[in-house]
Amino acid sequence: MPRALISVSDKTGLVPFATALSARGYELVSTGGTAKALEAAAVGVTTIASVTGFPEIMDGRVKTLHPAVHGGILARRDRPDDIATLEQHRITPIDVVVVNLYPFVKAAARPDIPFDALIEEIDIGGPSMVRSAAKNFQDVLIVVDPADYEHVLAELERADGPSHEFRFDLARKAFAHTAAYDAAIAGTLSEFSAAAGGFSRAKAPSVTPPRLSVNLHKIKELRYGENPHQPAAWYGIDAPFGLGAALVLQGKELSFTNLLDLDSAARIALEFTEPAAAVIKHTNPCGAAVGATIEEAYVRAREADSLAAFGGIIGLNQPIDVATARQLVTTFIEAVVAPGVHEDARSVLATKANMRVIVADLRAGSDLASRREVRSILGAMLVQQRDEVIEARRPWDSKTAEAAGLRIVTKRAPTDAEWDALRFAWRVCAHVKSNAVIFTDASRTLAIGAGQMSRVDAVQVAVMKAASKTDGVRALTGSVAASDAFFPVRDGLDALAAAGATAVVQPGGSLRDGEVIAAADEHGLAMVLTGRRHFRH
Repeated sequence: MPRALISVSDKTGLVPFATALSARGYELVSTGGTAKALEAAAVGVTTIASVTGFPEIMDGRVKTLHPAVHGGILARRDRPDDIATLEQHRITPIDVVVVNLYPFVKAAARPDIPFDALIEEIDIGGPSMVRSAAKNFQDVLIVVDPADYEHVLAELERADGPSHEFRFDLARKAFAHTAAYDAAIAGTLSEFSAAAGGFSRAKAPSVTPPRLSVNLHKIKELRYGENPHQPAAWYGIDAPFGLGAALVLQGKELSFTNLLDLDSAARIALEFTEPAAAVIKHTNPCGAAVGATIEEAYVRAREADSLAAFGGIIGLNQPIDVATARQLVTTFIEAVVAPGVHEDARSVLATKANMRVIVADLRAGSDLASRREVRSILGAMLVQQRDEVIEARRPWDSKTAEAAGLRIVTKRAPTDAEWDALRFAWRVCAHVKSNAVIFTDASRTLAIGAGQMSRVDAVQVAVMKAASKTDGVRALTGSVAASDAFFPVRDGLDALAAAGATAVVQPGGSLRDGEVIAAADEHGLAMVLTGRRHFRH
């Protein structure tokens, strides 16, 4: 009779799976809670203590750490000496190991959990059995995910048994399971400090702990990376949110650059609570806007630079309705990401079969994993907290400026209309590649100077973009401007004043702030300093 050892914390699908194994002639061996669950369902089960001849001890800390268990798992069926050892010690081989581990991550998420209670959630026997079975995968099936139960049963029905490839896939998944488990333990314990008489946990987990394990699962292979000669794949984090938990509703295969642009589009759209849209080309916005409806916001964003918008990537912060869908299909768009799609809008979007439509709830990420950003450089990784424009979450005006950390430094304060436009500009500018200077009104971008070597260059690029649509000066007259970092000297300020801006928001902090402020006063501009820079490299 073949033997299956089952010890699971996640009991999803346990009884039907165990029943199916029993019906196929397997003797079921189980521990503690798993055995009780099977007995309660009238499924025949042998306790682990019956196998080892030793009771579970120390409140269950020791129950499967025994040669009768690991010898039965690790014995190589093609080695006569291993089989002889089993016979000598009266050990029965174990052919299937079904184990998932103590819910350490769930316990660790409780900020008030006592340290001693957390330690008890560290599984010892479970990972040992998983590793033993995965090591001997050619003879033992290791199952760590309830989602694999049906596939396992199907493989057992094969005339020659489970395939070599299937066994190996399960083993790789098992080692990934224990690796993620150990990484979660190491990451959580790094939040604690030891002191005389006990342990204390940091109020908030560190974005930059002493050691960082990043556990990723492959979502899918991509056609290629930034260029056709570069292999690439799309991975998600184990606490999925945003594009790591996205649903692709339609369209061609997503590319590496599509995903980078979708990320850029979503970041801008999600700065706003009112309906907002962004159109991205090469990770920079060519248009961003708000509106009374998501349709109006998208049309404004598209028309901010309709030439550049052709073939762009769209980010929306509200579900796509029919009216918006009809606008989306009127021109060539590579992809659109939104938090949802109305059912009656799907048929409209389907008329552009190649257009990728992605649903992602990017607001869902509020834990450490969503606030930490990791980027690779040659031979190393950089880790930082995700940039958030928290100073612009509430409306700006002269009365609340100080509370928001803003300083009006010119003789003239912004008008109410300029305050609204400055706040809009600041939220968009934070997501434009530095050096960046942008011109906007209160509801849309007018011209964007992105990724330039100097602020004067950034202004000139923006003016050039405006001039490509109409007369540059006339297009920007009465606009406001935002600069993602300070003006080192007055020349950039002079340039944006000449372009027609009447107010500007910037972080300040230059040794020549006085000179720049004086220039703003000369031109009659209102200037607001945020004290907070938003570089994006």
